[in-house]
Amino acid sequence: MTSTATATAAGTIDIGGDLTVNRMGYGAMRITGPGIWGEPPDREQAKAALRRALELDVNFIDTADSYGPEVSENLIARALYPYSADIVIATKGGLVRPGAEVWNRDARPEHLRKACDASLKRLRRESLDLYQLHAPDPNVPLEDSIGELVRLQSEGKIRHIGVSNVSVAELRRCERLTPIVSVQNRYNLEERHSDEVLTYCESKAIAFLPWAPLGFGKHTQASGASGALARVAERHGITVGQTALAWLLARSPVMLPIPGTGSIEHLEQNVAAAAVRFTAQDMQELR
Repeated sequence: MTSTATATAAGTIDIGGDLTVNRMGYGAMRITGPGIWGEPPDREQAKAALRRALELDVNFIDTADSYGPEVSENLIARALYPYSADIVIATKGGLVRPGAEVWNRDARPEHLRKACDASLKRLRRESLDLYQLHAPDPNVPLEDSIGELVRLQSEGKIRHIGVSNVSVAELRRCERLTPIVSVQNRYNLEERHSDEVLTYCESKAIAFLPWAPLGFGKHTQASGASGALARVAERHGITVGQTALAWLLARSPVMLPIPGTGSIEHLEQNVAAAAVRFTAQDMQELR
């Protein structure tokens, strides 16, 4: 498929009742260095990819303080500040990176407060559109972590609260304290362990952000595609990666894919998937 389609072709989704974004987002994890560690090999190319995303009408960008760490947030600000009025930047806190390939959970209230303040500074924002707990911390009561985000929200530092890597039971515990407007769990064609969470999000009109939407690249290579994925891709004349993303969009109206890449070519291919329309037969083959 050509790259003429933009994110508007995916339609829109409301987050929190007052943020409307196109339903094809951009994940800014891959604009960092190898292993999501350090600066990217080409900083200017990373910034160009961010700007190209906006040209393609992507107005939802997801990042986290742990990407780099700090690198992704800094690049977003350098590339896009001052921000256009319609752009929504979602970030996350609760993971720390003492070294490459190390992702430790730290959802202590004092850490989340420091992390939020640091993200505000790096992103050059007075308030974060969407701040997500990156993962529950087994050493910290979930209510303590979410309670601190509620306090930060009451101080005007956070507009909306989301969570990531949660079960339905954990999501319900969070909702007892505050409205949760988004859930970000690992989900793609082959990894559907969060189907129950997705169903719950549908029932509550909560945006569902699938991370690893392309299976860490597995669904971008024809050689690694399942027979059904390859058949549907061939039938529509699109890549297997576009097929995997289009399936996510068709899977649920609350789905907000956030594929990430530092390549402008791949970015254009990903966004073009927003224009794909599957038939009932396609969905049956991919079920």
